[in-house]
Amino acid sequence: MRNKKEPKNKVILTSKEISELFVEAIVTIILLIIVNIAILVMLSSIISNTPALNEAVFESRTSFVRNLNTDIFLSGKNILIPVLLILDIIFLYWRLIRRYRQMQQRHIISELHYIANGNYGHRIPFELRGDLARLVDSINGLVDSTVTAIEEERRIEKSKDELITNISHDIRTPLTSIIGYLGLIEDRQYHSEEELLKYTHTAFVKTKQMKSLVDDLFEYTKARQPSSPVTLVTFDMVQLIEQLAADFELEARNKGISIETTAQPQQLEMEGDTEKLVRVFNNLLSNALKYGEGADKIVIQLEKTGTEAVISVKNNGKMIPKQSLDSLFDRFYRVEESRSQETGGTGLGLAIAQSIVALHGGYIYAKSNPDWTSFIIHLPLVGNNQSSS
Repeated sequence: MRNKKEPKNKVILTSKEISELFVEAIVTIILLIIVNIAILVMLSSIISNTPALNEAVFESRTSFVRNLNTDIFLSGKNILIPVLLILDIIFLYWRLIRRYRQMQQRHIISELHYIANGNYGHRIPFELRGDLARLVDSINGLVDSTVTAIEEERRIEKSKDELITNISHDIRTPLTSIIGYLGLIEDRQYHSEEELLKYTHTAFVKTKQMKSLVDDLFEYTKARQPSSPVTLVTFDMVQLIEQLAADFELEARNKGISIETTAQPQQLEMEGDTEKLVRVFNNLLSNALKYGEGADKIVIQLEKTGTEAVISVKNNGKMIPKQSLDSLFDRFYRVEESRSQETGGTGLGLAIAQSIVALHGGYIYAKSNPDWTSFIIHLPLVGNNQSSS
């Protein structure tokens, strides 16, 4: 795991680096002494060989002595040597600081090589100032971004592997049955026309399961594309959900379930892609009928909240466990762990619904308690789709 809050420390120099600084200081001092002597000799020679300059220097020293009431300026060396000493100290300090920063840079480069060798949990822990501090912060930020990108890539790769595994599983099961029954027909291993029709019917049902999976997978991949076209039209959401409730009424009645709709206000015009939104509500109502174990009522509620339409589809069936509730919108996820296709589900319906709602600039979530299991959708009234129509 990465430790983004590693304690900051000063750059600790090695004994070799301390020796380098000491040698640098000695060499610099020796060079400065030589330069200082050369400057003193050169200035003394120039002043001695230039009467006008010699006279000007003498008058200046005399003026300083008279005005400042001190004889320290009688000798030019009393002025020049302290000035040279101050300049020498400044130069020596600059040289040592410059060399020290070069050593700091070497430590930073060494840390960077350590990270580049695969130690992505490490960060450069040095407490620095100025440009080097900004450099270290930038490097650590870059490493954080790189690690995040690597983790995201791994997550996507894992997701792709899971997608392939799930598709393979869901296609292989009906395909095995189809091949098996068609093989029996091909080998004429049936004893009556009734048995033949049974085999063909089973193969037909399994083929429809495969087509349902392929259709859902195609719809899912389309809805997941940010560039997926959304054709916005103005429509009455109240009328849409009432029509959907009527479409499912017969199927619900056959299962002993009633469908109710409530809307506030009674008419709510908004913008959206009606074809895609119908797919969302079809998925939610189908799920409520298939998986709402023990339910006898499905309620579709609509209300206007600010600039949003809030639609909930809920049933009073068996409560969805909390651990399953958090994963409902994951592709291929089913509350039933057996991944049985007896109910005809592909595990893509809610993932498709979530993607379509997101394309409209809205969001969807689920909540469940012993009384109701609800899927709540928030949609903007005015077109706010995430792709151009």
